[in-house]
Amino acid sequence: MSTVSQPEGRPEEPPDTAAGAVTVRPDAPVRHTGTDADTGTSTGTGTGAATAVAGPDAGPDGAPAPDPDARHRLTALQGLAALSLDAMASVAYGPESIVLVLAAAGSYGLGFTLPVTLAIAALLAVLVASYRQVIAAFPNGGGSYAVARTHLGRRTALTAAASLILDYVLNVAVSVTAGVAALTSAFPALYGDRVVICLAVLVLITGINLRGIVDSARAFLVPTAVFIGSVLAMIAVGLFRDAPASTVTADGHLSVLAQNATAVGALLLLKAFASGCSALTGVEAVANAVPSFRAPAARRAQRTEVALGALLGVMLIGLSVLIGRFHLQPVAGVTVLAQLADASLGHNWAFYVVQFATMVLLALAANTSFGGLPVLMGLLARDNHLPHVFGLKADRQVHRHGVLALAAVAAALLVFSGGDVNTLVPLFAIGVFVGFTICQVGMVRHWRLARSAGWRGKMLLNGFGALLTGVSAVVVTATKFTEGAWLIVIALPLLVLTFEAVHRAYARIGAGLDLGRVPEAPRRAPSLVVVPVSHLSRLTCEALNAAVSLGDEVVAVTVTYDDPEDRPAAEALRRDWELWNPGVELLELPSTTRSLGRPLAAYVGDLTIRRPGTRITVLIPEAEPAHLWQRLLQNQRGAVVAHAIRRDTDAVICRLRFRLGAGAGAGR
Repeated sequence: MSTVSQPEGRPEEPPDTAAGAVTVRPDAPVRHTGTDADTGTSTGTGTGAATAVAGPDAGPDGAPAPDPDARHRLTALQGLAALSLDAMASVAYGPESIVLVLAAAGSYGLGFTLPVTLAIAALLAVLVASYRQVIAAFPNGGGSYAVARTHLGRRTALTAAASLILDYVLNVAVSVTAGVAALTSAFPALYGDRVVICLAVLVLITGINLRGIVDSARAFLVPTAVFIGSVLAMIAVGLFRDAPASTVTADGHLSVLAQNATAVGALLLLKAFASGCSALTGVEAVANAVPSFRAPAARRAQRTEVALGALLGVMLIGLSVLIGRFHLQPVAGVTVLAQLADASLGHNWAFYVVQFATMVLLALAANTSFGGLPVLMGLLARDNHLPHVFGLKADRQVHRHGVLALAAVAAALLVFSGGDVNTLVPLFAIGVFVGFTICQVGMVRHWRLARSAGWRGKMLLNGFGALLTGVSAVVVTATKFTEGAWLIVIALPLLVLTFEAVHRAYARIGAGLDLGRVPEAPRRAPSLVVVPVSHLSRLTCEALNAAVSLGDEVVAVTVTYDDPEDRPAAEALRRDWELWNPGVELLELPSTTRSLGRPLAAYVGDLTIRRPGTRITVLIPEAEPAHLWQRLLQNQRGAVVAHAIRRDTDAVICRLRFRLGAGAGAGR
């Protein structure tokens, strides 16, 4: 059997088979890039940087034609709103995580808040610089997964993908619960309904993302701008104050500061660093979702990455400076950000603006996952590690199935945790550092092989980043292991094994379909069409019209029962059939039980044995109501018959849909 070349598909969208002809070469090697279990079509994988090729979509001068879907893709500013909410929202809990750990060493320990924050900011700068390089080298998106797939092997790539998936899912649950926690802190009466509120917020975010990433960016642009503006204003005002403007928020609350502690150990600093590193989650989201940007996508994504890093770094360092300037002490029941807003702006309307903006952004920070994870799942689907349905796009460039899957898993986590953020936080940020480290190591290998201009400096940058993120991953995992991080350690290999199992299943399907090889020439065979009927109607007439058009022979079959109440109906059908005389034989299949599918399947199976050279098709007529709710009124006979035929025979199943209109005489 000859072989056929397979079309290369871009990771961000299905291969366009209508754009040009497929070249068949008898001597071409087999390139098994993917299998679609439903259609038997192949899918490409696409690795490395994109190569510009003039094709059907190119303009007269060979330049790419304008993208008709550009309005459904992001600008740099929209990308900041759609993909940076996770990182921006971490400003609300990143500095607080550092302060709460250092509080164990008393007021002396709080003096190390700024040095720890500066270390995190330095790591942030390295990550931003590295991910700018990732965006340029892998403009098809995928971030850590794309880098590892190309340079570190499949198993390492799947580990990176699994770690990012876990982090993205946890980000949704943590963000929503944190936002609702801020709401219930302001309105304690809502505390008992926190799970319902969490699910309502999740439904809102999911609905917006199903309309497209651009619509989500537009919806979240104002809350993002208000939050960034209020935090920067708070920092600017606070730097000019010699003393807190107000301490009303913290008054009456018990301090959590340890007393009589005068030493800070290396372990405590490492734990504070690990806790503060939660502020770095979301930095990789832009690199994962490069295809979501307008052309030139890579350049816009790089600008977004730099803007994200600059804003996040300024806010983290600025807040840490204010913590030291106002000698802030953490207290129970009040966030550090609320105390800083009180101290900088006073207990007035500006204070409430900061609190409200923080609450909204925390709840909406889940949008980062909805922007990055569906694209990543699409790439995994193209590489046959997830069901291919995740690689499909709906209108508005939406990976709808990925969005819905993320929402479903996040909803389960919200219900499991009872809407309590403290249950989920220990699991957070571990996966992302595993992905960070794999990505940096992969980029070291990338520059070593590419040897482009300045490759040594770039390789050193990524190597230094790999060292920092690797140490951070170990520290974060070790310090949070007993608090629940062990679940992530177990979940990672299980997820990788799942990816491998899906890949093996697609490989078996591809082998069974002889995918990549030219099949034998089509040959005509005698055909027989079997039409199940239960009564005479226009649906029966349409079914026989279709059947005589499809096959050489047509036979109508009906299942009859020997019960007294069923005999009149069978006799009426027999009499009406003879009166109609459609030129098609009506065969009665007696059944001793009330089964419908088994007698039909047994008859079709017997036909297959008696007529081995005949192509047998079972045409099942079904009425399709005008309204969705009316489908609940149907008896589902077609589904029962189709299931029995599919289970017990190899016959071709054709389900004929006859659409009914809303008014009388519809369908004519």
